[in-house]
Amino acid sequence: MSIPPWLDWARRLQAIAQCGLTYCRDKFDIQRYEQIRAIAAEIMADGSAQDAVRLEKLFAQQSGYATPKIDVRVAAFQDGRILLVRELEDGCWTLTGGWADVGEPPSVAAAREACEDSGYEVRITKLAAVFDRNLHGHPPYAFHAYKIFFLAELAGGSPQNSHETADARFFPEDQIPPLSLMRVTPSQIAHLFEHSRHPELPTSFD
Repeated sequence: MSIPPWLDWARRLQAIAQCGLTYCRDKFDIQRYEQIRAIAAEIMADGSAQDAVRLEKLFAQQSGYATPKIDVRVAAFQDGRILLVRELEDGCWTLTGGWADVGEPPSVAAAREACEDSGYEVRITKLAAVFDRNLHGHPPYAFHAYKIFFLAELAGGSPQNSHETADARFFPEDQIPPLSLMRVTPSQIAHLFEHSRHPELPTSFD
């Protein structure tokens, strides 16, 4: 499933503007890059029915050379069931995880996110997949992102709510609740069950 053309155009224009504003020193070129950023926000607003002013403010918060964002997710299993948490934002369920922080290795960030989201301590055991978010049926998102999926074993802790998530539970494969599709898709969950059943599978990527 490819992303809609308007989203690709808006992202590319935003990235050009962000990089230009990072390195440009000429005041007239700075104004032009700001105009490009505003056009990117208008395109994205038209395609997504969101507010262009809010999107332009979001774009203005980005600085430095534009690169894809990194989302880390953890698939922890117990007795053949997968750990999911309910997102307070949309009321649906997802793997523990979130944006990787600067200064942390991906596996460390994933284990930390798992504990913060669910209350469970985990030990990362395998890099299961590195996916381009664009290629896996997620709803449109303002920025390009890569998704890194790890398998993990439980190492302690107990279920706890966080300021973003609640109701950490384990689900069998045939009883997966409605998923927060911005974060994880049914095909990704199914893929991680396959990696859990067959640890010898190589890391998946695209």
